[in-house]
Amino acid sequence: MSHTAADTEPAQPPPADDHAFFGQPRGLMTLSGLEVWERFSFLGMQAILVLYFADTVAHGGMGMEAGTAASVSAAYGTLVYLVSVAGGWLADRILGSYRAVLYGGILIACGHYAMAVPTDAMTWVGLGLISAGTGLLKPNVATMVGKLYRTDDERRDAGFALYYMGINIGAFLGPLITGWLGDHASWHWGFSAAAFGMTLGLIQYVAGRRHLAGRKHAAEYSLAPGPMRRAVLLIAVGAVVVAAVATALALAGWLTMDRFVDVLTLISVIAPVVYFVVMFRSPRVTPEERGRLRPYVVLFLASVVFNFILFQAYSTMMLLASTNARTEIFGFHFPASWYASALGAFEVLLAPVVAAVWARMGPRQPHASNKIAIGVILGGLSFLLMVLPTSGHASDTYKMAAWWIVGSYLLLGLGDILLETSGMSATTKLAPKAFASQTMALWFLSLALANGIQAQIVKLYGEVSNPAYFGVNGAVAVAAGVAVIAAAPWLKRTMHPVH
Repeated sequence: MSHTAADTEPAQPPPADDHAFFGQPRGLMTLSGLEVWERFSFLGMQAILVLYFADTVAHGGMGMEAGTAASVSAAYGTLVYLVSVAGGWLADRILGSYRAVLYGGILIACGHYAMAVPTDAMTWVGLGLISAGTGLLKPNVATMVGKLYRTDDERRDAGFALYYMGINIGAFLGPLITGWLGDHASWHWGFSAAAFGMTLGLIQYVAGRRHLAGRKHAAEYSLAPGPMRRAVLLIAVGAVVVAAVATALALAGWLTMDRFVDVLTLISVIAPVVYFVVMFRSPRVTPEERGRLRPYVVLFLASVVFNFILFQAYSTMMLLASTNARTEIFGFHFPASWYASALGAFEVLLAPVVAAVWARMGPRQPHASNKIAIGVILGGLSFLLMVLPTSGHASDTYKMAAWWIVGSYLLLGLGDILLETSGMSATTKLAPKAFASQTMALWFLSLALANGIQAQIVKLYGEVSNPAYFGVNGAVAVAAGVAVIAAAPWLKRTMHPVH
């Protein structure tokens, strides 16, 4: 579509769209549809990534030790969400949300197609492209959902719950397809299915663009022409320099995989600290907005704790399922990677229930901070549950019943719905106007930090006993959730207009 044609389109969707999708704006269906296929590709690939890393070279894998495979997989997740900072800034200052999401989707699709090529080099190229694309897409598509609603619209949390249900339809379907292909054909056939899914997502996103609020070619807080040219040049030169230095250090033997993981963890700690400081000190942030950022720090830390547990559903839990869980239910045999689909299935089933409950309760529903706290506690309980089936075994050859992992994912899925929908909704309400997309990127930095911490902690997997590993991590998460509940009175006072 040409630039001129796009400019003649109305900036807002038709008035009839406002209640066209289950009482929600019609644009929610377009954005949820995009996320169905983006999550299909991303989580479908991630469900088999750690197994691909840990599989033997003879079977088409990369031959890594289990702890190393989990650590590298977590480091990849760290990189994905670190790049979201650049994605938010590019949307706010240069591209605009619509184009940032479009270009991000294209990069993701190209990355999955690269991973379909059965060479180690193309695997790393593909992961790099997916990291860049997801950084552009994820923070900005969630911001576009927020733009469909007024700040005081009570449908907002219910809308985010439906949006999250769309995410988890993809999370359910992706591992089923990629896992079956990885088990019956090859890992790279699984990556090919992820590429196909992202391509479908892009097609429906472009086709439904007229239903999206605030779509513009220009960014909302666009740089002036001169600074924009300098910014684009600096970004291009910086990318080339970083790639050249990293390549040189790798060839010289200094930038090993372990050091790369450590560097990403360090950046994941520093980046959110710097970002909070910049927003607190920015002259474009009003005193009222600055006051709402303080409780957001608590929500940020709660997200870190919960997602540290959640992301291990695709690393240590996958490894545990592949070695110590039965892969059959009622006589039906399935690939170990299908356990990841249980998480998506529970969220698909529970998200509309949660949305209906919040909509029915209206202003009587729990405060967002309490929803988030309960989510963190449920995440911790999902790990504590795993202490039972992993305890009391004389060797590591035992096989637990499938229902243990399914039960753990049930707790984790409900916690994810409560925390992520409330967290993303609260973020769009608490965000300073001048940092709208970037504040959503800051929420995703909590995911980067969770992955960065995970990249270090999972190195202990296999080194300590499984009951100790899951028990200690689960107990820390439960304690963190209780702490957020204890801070609820202060959070309620300072988080207006969040309810």
